[in-house]
Amino acid sequence: MPRSKKKPDFESSIERLEEIVELLEEGELSLEESLKHFEEGVALTRNCQGALGEAEQKIRLLSEKNGELSIAELDSTDPDGASLDD
Repeated sequence: MPRSKKKPDFESSIERLEEIVELLEEGELSLEESLKHFEEGVALTRNCQGALGEAEQKIRLLSEKNGELSIAELDSTDPDGASLDD
């Protein structure tokens, strides 16, 4: 029975994307290797976008009250008090 490919989780995808960016920025790869890594990066980006979309849908469902979406202002500071807008 063939194994199904499991999508990497969001955090793993982000870590791998960071690695790919570093490799590409170094400029040491051949054109072929660069394209291979770029393709992998595109696939990982799509995976991350999908995960973020799913999370947004869940948040909207959980935020819905009496059939209407309840939009709340999010605090734009992290727990240490630093602004997240910077």
